[in-house]
Amino acid sequence: MDSRSVLRNTVAAVIAATVAGGGSGVARADEWTAAERTGESMRPVTHVGVWTTRAAAQPPRFRAPARIRSKAYAFRLVTRRTWSGEQFQCLDSLWTRESNWDHRAYNQGSGAYGIPQALPGRKMGYVAGDWRFNPQTQIRWGLRYIKGRYGSPCGAWGHFRSHNWY
Repeated sequence: MDSRSVLRNTVAAVIAATVAGGGSGVARADEWTAAERTGESMRPVTHVGVWTTRAAAQPPRFRAPARIRSKAYAFRLVTRRTWSGEQFQCLDSLWTRESNWDHRAYNQGSGAYGIPQALPGRKMGYVAGDWRFNPQTQIRWGLRYIKGRYGSPCGAWGHFRSHNWY
C-alpha cells in the first residue's frame, strides 16, 4: 500500500472517530485505522492528552518605556489646556531635541535638568519636591513655563529654532 492510501485511511479513521465520538476531532489511542487493522502499520492515531496546572495566570510583564509614558501624560495635559494636536507635535519636537524625553537628562555645560531642561533644575521644586525623579512633575512645570513665557508649545518651538534655546 502506498503512502497516499495510508494517509487516506488515516484521515478516514479520524473523521469516523469524530463522528462516532461526538465531534472531538481527534481519535483516541486505542482506535486504529483500517490499514493498521490489516497489519500493514501498527502506529496508533495521534493521542491528545488533557492536563491541568495549579499555576495562576500572570498578567503580562510588559511596561511601556518611561519616555512613552511621559509623552502620553504630556499629551493628556496639552489636550486639557485645549491646545491642538499641532501644539503637542511642537512640544514633542522641542523636548525630543532638548532631552529626548529623559527625565534624568543633565546638561553638564549649563546645569539644565530633566525633560524640559530647566535651568537650574531646582526651579521645578515649586511644583513638587520629587522633581529629580518624577517625569510628571517635570512635565507639569515645563508646560507652565512654556505657557507663561511663550504662550504655547509652538511659540517655544519657534523660539528654539531661531535661537537654539527656549
